[in-house]
Amino acid sequence: MAAFRSPSPGFSVPRPAAFGADPSGERMARIRRSPHFRDGVFQNPGGTARTRPSGSAAEFAKIYFNKEARLRRSPQGPVPVHATTLADLARPPATGLRLTWMGHSSVLAEIDGQRVLFDPVWGERCSPFPFAGPKRLHPVPLPLAALGPVDVVVISHDHYDHLDMPTIKALAGTDTVFAVPLGVGGHLEHWGVSPDRLRELDWHESTRVGGLTLTATPARHFCGRGLRNTQHTLWASWVVAGAEHRVYHSGDTGYFDGFRDIGAAHGPFDATMIQLGAYAEFWPDIHMTPEEGVRAHLDLQGGGPHGALLPIHWGTFNLAPHAWAEPGEWTKDAAEEAGQPVAFPRPGEPFEPAGELPGEAWWRAVSQPIAHPWRRLETARSAAGKSRSELGLAGEG
Repeated sequence: MAAFRSPSPGFSVPRPAAFGADPSGERMARIRRSPHFRDGVFQNPGGTARTRPSGSAAEFAKIYFNKEARLRRSPQGPVPVHATTLADLARPPATGLRLTWMGHSSVLAEIDGQRVLFDPVWGERCSPFPFAGPKRLHPVPLPLAALGPVDVVVISHDHYDHLDMPTIKALAGTDTVFAVPLGVGGHLEHWGVSPDRLRELDWHESTRVGGLTLTATPARHFCGRGLRNTQHTLWASWVVAGAEHRVYHSGDTGYFDGFRDIGAAHGPFDATMIQLGAYAEFWPDIHMTPEEGVRAHLDLQGGGPHGALLPIHWGTFNLAPHAWAEPGEWTKDAAEEAGQPVAFPRPGEPFEPAGELPGEAWWRAVSQPIAHPWRRLETARSAAGKSRSELGLAGEG
């Protein structure tokens, strides 16, 4: 375990291994050469993004610690996890593409005969400490060891709910390749991953793994694991293209115009995995709401409904003031209005995007009622009510 340097000579404090390692040497030299690294930090597309909560800390605390709101941020009973088995995954997908959402942003994508594992987090908490930090709201659908061989692990960025040290250490003992954004490889090497199994990419760079092409694409977010956020590791979304299919994983991101550019360069996609949970008005630049997530999917597909949308980054950890079930409810409404097919699998439930999509609102059985409906529908209902009232029809229908 490394140690922090202290201003007091002869004194140091332990540095948790989960903090990883800051980039150095040739890795840091490559970071400095990146066109996206300026003024000592990585830059977001479209200008500066607010990475710290905006507004009043007192107002945020009032909302976050409200007793009634806190109850709505967790399920009221056991989440109905699908117990994924080896039999589920041993049978090749009939269409050549199958996705299994393991919870939060962790997804196993079986694509054209190869297996890609996005942002695997099998730990009990997304935290550097085993005794503190956001704890799982449901168990993992199956043990990591039971997942079977994985060809490539893809990491979107180095936050704890996307890059989990115990999970990486377990995978370090396998033959898998790791595709990571620029700078993130330092963490993985620190945890035992051999450098020859790392593919460390800047935005718009690609690598080949077997029959797949993996491309790191822009996202609007930030990075950091230790006490100091140096912004020296990149964050990314990812495109994975096989011989017949292509998928997109957003990682964490705010909404930005770049989705259209990514879609034009790499789409359309057979499926997109889009972050649309853990949003709040306090950090609008770095996470998307369900409405923005659906819009991002449409942008990626060239402006119209195409492929399947898999909502990610919700349901597993309590990371924002919104109700636990709100991302599911609001995404369902936004996607229906747009005519966009959306998949709502239980954690661990495999599905094929070209087949029948799981669509049951399974969260309703274990959640409190949403405090307010999706905003656009609420506005539409109010407008409809006003129009009916003006026409003297308020009591009809």
